[in-house]
Amino acid sequence: MNELQAPVLIVGGGGGGLSASMILSRLGIPSVLVSRYANTSVLPKAHVLNQRTMEIFTEVGVAPEILARSTPAENMKATGWYTGVAGPHDGYGRRIGGLEVWGGGYTDPDFVAASPCRTANLPQVRLEPVLKEHAESFAEATIRFHHELVDLTQDDDGVTATVVDRATEERYTVRSSYLIGADGGRTVNDLVGIGMSGPTDLMRMVSTHMSADLSPYLSDPEVLIRWLVNPDFGASWASGVLAAMGPDHWGPDSEEWVFHLQFAVDDADALDPEKVLARIRATIGIPDFSPTVHHISQWIMEGVLADRFRAGRVFLLGDAAHRHPPTGGLGLNSAIHDAYNLCWKLAAVLDGRAGDALLDSYEAERRPVDAANVDAAVKAALNHFTIDQALGLSPEKSPEENWAAVRPLWEDLPNSEERRHAVNVAIGSQTIEFRHHNVEFGYTYPEGAVVADGSPDYVPLDPVRLYEPSTKPGHPLPHAWVEREGERIPLGSLVEGGYFVLLAGEEGQAWVEAAAKLAAETGLPLRAGRVGVLDSDYVDVRCAWLKNRGISAGGAVLVRPDRYVGFRSAGPVDDAAATLAAAVAQILGTSPTD
Repeated sequence: MNELQAPVLIVGGGGGGLSASMILSRLGIPSVLVSRYANTSVLPKAHVLNQRTMEIFTEVGVAPEILARSTPAENMKATGWYTGVAGPHDGYGRRIGGLEVWGGGYTDPDFVAASPCRTANLPQVRLEPVLKEHAESFAEATIRFHHELVDLTQDDDGVTATVVDRATEERYTVRSSYLIGADGGRTVNDLVGIGMSGPTDLMRMVSTHMSADLSPYLSDPEVLIRWLVNPDFGASWASGVLAAMGPDHWGPDSEEWVFHLQFAVDDADALDPEKVLARIRATIGIPDFSPTVHHISQWIMEGVLADRFRAGRVFLLGDAAHRHPPTGGLGLNSAIHDAYNLCWKLAAVLDGRAGDALLDSYEAERRPVDAANVDAAVKAALNHFTIDQALGLSPEKSPEENWAAVRPLWEDLPNSEERRHAVNVAIGSQTIEFRHHNVEFGYTYPEGAVVADGSPDYVPLDPVRLYEPSTKPGHPLPHAWVEREGERIPLGSLVEGGYFVLLAGEEGQAWVEAAAKLAAETGLPLRAGRVGVLDSDYVDVRCAWLKNRGISAGGAVLVRPDRYVGFRSAGPVDDAAATLAAAVAQILGTSPTD
């Protein structure tokens, strides 16, 4: 068999695999990506791209095209709950309530302060071709779709993978130093013996991607996702979820939609397209509704986590490492964050700057975060039933009884005030899905490639909803706009290209000199500068860095290439060069940990 060689082989051509390819290319590491499928996904699947993801996409250069195709910010400010869409009396289609989503179209001050990037929205069926084209534009990347991994073996020096070109059925091998399994757990997990644990068979969902003109029936252009709580069916998940798909118009004018329906896991109707369409017509309340159906897919909602993220020279990311409900949009985003964490570490080891211990930190850091994401997604999915309880809906009641239960929301009846507030509270609880800023953006790495500074353990004000900027090691670098030579840049952009960044206070010139010395002696990609309001290399024009830096004018913060704080000194030290060198060695796994 012919043999292809590359430092990294990526198995899987979805969002996680393609992101890994782009990140490695940006770091100058050649890779080969193989996907068993002939093309990118034909399913809408994931669509929300959170702020951390958009920072990564900005770094690899694909963000402008994504934003050009994404839902406009004004059409993704909210989610809403409605009594269906249309029907024979004036109760149908009424808005029960609404909630801001993921920063309210980049208007929530916390989201604006957290990142220079807003949350975007682009269905995976349109996102993946953009990612694939961009990944193919890098000279370092070899992208091969319709090429399937069928076997792999490992030795002390690398991985030998057997791949089949499905167009010709010819076999060849790929010899790599490391392999990334981003194939959804279809092949790599079994070949390296990694299982998955957690609840399965939570729900059977059916997703219908369709074209239809619903503009005569819908209002609220700021709403991205509509929960159709049709009292005829007696429950929200039993009714349906309607999400706009664009591509050229959004809100009520969207040309395409995806409609999610829940069925019992063993319900055969979920496999019958005609019965699925009949259910959609009944839920929407338009008897002659005849959309153009692009695809109907069935999937089982589960919440599972890989028992390990590493087996020798093989690493798992994305759905191969964790699978959970789509609530909160954590699946695809987590995959991209996995890739961002792993790829700079692979690059550092392949370039001879880091030891194998750095690769162990991938599982130590990402597995707890992904476990928390699985838990958050499952809880958010189940929390939607609180809406039904507040509304007084039940599939055990007749449609007439269910309609009587919801009428106090828009008619002034003796119990209207109490019922309206109960619904308000239930909808407010959905912030665990739609404002989970600390889950999707503020996640931390308490253990791994970080140097503890002895500061108190982080105890969040709200572990889900509230991101609190901090420079404590293991926390993401707080965002700040800074200026240098008349140019305004986000502080986090200094890591782009795989750089460590040393940020010192106004009186931290010794740290800056130590960084320059270390970079010259070791070849470590390391940028350094003083950040402050007055005498500094980067001018803190809004004092955002001053507010969150957590160091004195003589202290310093070392940021890893993935924008996470690896080391912090609250103030000056006697020997900045020795202290910084020891911290970098500990992070990179080139010296024993104290």
